[in-house]
Amino acid sequence: MRKIISFMHISLDGFVAGPNGEMNWIKVNQEIFDYVGKRISQGDTALYGRKTYQMMESYWPTAADQPNASKHDIEHSKWYSEVHKVVLSKSLDQASLTNTTVISDNLADRINEIRQQDGEDILLFGSPTATHALIQQGLIDGYWLFLNPIILGQGIPLFVDVKDKIKLNLLNTKQFDCGVTELNYVVERL
Repeated sequence: MRKIISFMHISLDGFVAGPNGEMNWIKVNQEIFDYVGKRISQGDTALYGRKTYQMMESYWPTAADQPNASKHDIEHSKWYSEVHKVVLSKSLDQASLTNTTVISDNLADRINEIRQQDGEDILLFGSPTATHALIQQGLIDGYWLFLNPIILGQGIPLFVDVKDKIKLNLLNTKQFDCGVTELNYVVERL
């Protein structure tokens, strides 16, 4: 069965965005782009909430075509155009979308159908609301967190309304030059 891995930048105090969704506190550099690029290049399915998907769609399909496109923009744009996208949304119309599956109801059943298909890990990018819904259904198999050296004090937390304990096993860590630390956990099923 394919695993769902939540990929998220997080503050030291557990927030994934500021109170109004701000992400300007997230530190990234070429070292992180290269590291993440190697990992996601193995993935064939990206999972998003509607807001994150629309943000991605507004940039990545044409990012490589821009005159000053970076190496990261070119590589990620190519990956984004090829990867199958799954979007959790009650308002998007799937008929108008390419290479995209929209899940609007029966979340656990629909996600489990996708998990049963052949393929690599399903990478859940950002998308706090989608992540919260999947956590509540026990559908996340791992957390690939990039801990940023900042305390926000308030914002959108990664974990809300967790009903049962989630025991994690640390697979590995990596320290980046910019001060970000990767924490890669797998969920231990109790």
